Amino acid sequence: MNAPAIVWFRRDLRLSDNPALTHAADFSIIPLFIWDENDPHTPGGASQWWLYNSLISLQKSLKEKGLNLILRRGNPLKIIQEIVASHNVSTVFWNRCYEPYIITRDQEIKETLSRSIKCHSFNASLLAEPWTLKTRSDSPYQVFNPFFKALQALESFSPLLPIPPLKGYKGSILSDCLEDWGIYPQPDWSQGLSQEWAPGEEGAHKNLTSFLSQALPGYSVYRNFPDERSTSKLSPYLHWGEISPRQVWHSVLNTCLGEPSQNEWSFLKEIAWREFAYYLLYHFPELPTKSLRRQFDQFPWIKDKEYLQKWQKGMTGYPIVDAGMRELWKTGWMHNRVRMITASFLVKHLLISWQEGAAWFYDTLVDADIANNALNWQWVAGCGVDSAPYFRIFNPVLQGQKFDPQGKYVRKWVPEIQLLPDQYIHNPWEAPTGALKSAGVELGKSHPFPIVDHKKARARALEAFATAQSF
Repeated sequence: MNAPAIVWFRRDLRLSDNPALTHAADFSIIPLFIWDENDPHTPGGASQWWLYNSLISLQKSLKEKGLNLILRRGNPLKIIQEIVASHNVSTVFWNRCYEPYIITRDQEIKETLSRSIKCHSFNASLLAEPWTLKTRSDSPYQVFNPFFKALQALESFSPLLPIPPLKGYKGSILSDCLEDWGIYPQPDWSQGLSQEWAPGEEGAHKNLTSFLSQALPGYSVYRNFPDERSTSKLSPYLHWGEISPRQVWHSVLNTCLGEPSQNEWSFLKEIAWREFAYYLLYHFPELPTKSLRRQFDQFPWIKDKEYLQKWQKGMTGYPIVDAGMRELWKTGWMHNRVRMITASFLVKHLLISWQEGAAWFYDTLVDADIANNALNWQWVAGCGVDSAPYFRIFNPVLQGQKFDPQGKYVRKWVPEIQLLPDQYIHNPWEAPTGALKSAGVELGKSHPFPIVDHKKARARALEAFATAQSF
C-alpha cells in the first residue's frame, strides 16, 4: 500500500506482542507518541523519569528496524489530524487504554477520524477486556476470587505476536525533542532510580527471565519478606507496556510446562489482581477518587500536614514503616508487604485519608498506575469492594518482627539504628539505655520517637470506624 499508516504508541512501548504494530505491518509506518497535556492523570515525577527512559529505548528499537519515532506534545486529535492531512495517511492503529478520560477521548478521536480514514484499536495490555467478564446476573464482579475463576475459565489467551517485518515511512515529519518536554527531573534526583532500574522492553524481559529462574521457585513463601529478592518487579514494565501480561502469563506456564504449582499460582494471581484493578476501574470510574463503600464518605479523616510529611519522609519512629517510605523515595518502588504496612499506618494509625496516600504513591512510584494504586489503597482502607476489613489494623512492630525477623531490610533503609540488637530493631523505644548507647542511637535526635502509640491509635481508629458506620 502506498498511503502510510500511523501507529500511535501509548502504554504499549514495545515491539513484540504489539497488535497495533502487527496489524500495521503491510503499511509504511509512522510511529507516533503523544504527550497529552490535558490528561488529568499526568504521570508523577518518578513515572515521568521512567517514561523518558522508556521512550529512548523505544526510539532505539524502532531505529534498528528502520523507523523513526515521532514525538509530539498537545491535543492528540489535532496532532493526528495534522499528520494525516500533511502525509496522506490512510489508517491509524492503536492499542486501547481503560482509564475513564482516555476512553472518552479515544471515542471522540475514533468517531472524528473515521469520517475520512480507517481507525483500528486492539487489546494489548490486558488478558481479558473489562466488558468480557460478567456474573450470571450480568453484573460486574466485585469479589476477586470469582473474577479470577472466570478469568481462568477463558482457558487460553491469544497467542503471542512476534515482531513483524516493518517498513518505515520515508517522508519528513516534524518531531519534538524529548529533552524539551521537561519530564526528566531537574535538578536530577534520579540516581537511585537509575541504579535500580533499566526501563524499556529489553529490561522487562531481563527482569522476567531473572525472576522465573531465581525467585519464582520459592515465590509463595518468600514474597512477603522484603529483604528477599523474591518479587518480579515487573509492575512498571507492565504499566508502560514494555511487556504484556500475556507474555508474562505464557512465560510462567511454559516454565512449569502448563502445570502450575503453588508458586506459579501465587504469582499468576498477582497478574490477575492487576486485571481486577482495571476491570473495576472500567465498571466504577470513580475508583481513583471516591470510596466505593459509601459509608466511608462520612469517615472522620484528619487533616494533619505535619504527620503526613513525617510519613512521607519515613520519620514516623516505626522502623518498618520508615524503611518502606525511604525505599520508595530512593528507588521509586516499595515491596508489596511493606506497601500494605505503610498504607495501613497512614489511614488507621494517623487517620489520614487514603486519597492523600494514593496521591503520594502516584507521584513517587515508578509503577504508578491509576487502577492498581486506587484499588490497593481502597483495599487497605477497607472502603473498596472485596477489601480487607477496616478493623484489621496492622501492628507495625509485629509485622516487622514477622517479615523482617533479623532486621536486614530495616537496617538497610534506616541505617541510624542498624547496630541495635535484633530484639529491638523494630521497637527501639523499648531498648534499654545501654543497648541504645552501644548502638549510637539517641531517641528524639538520631532517630524519632514513635509519633503515635499503637494501642491508642488502634482504639481511635476503631472508634472512628464505628462513627462512620453509624451514619
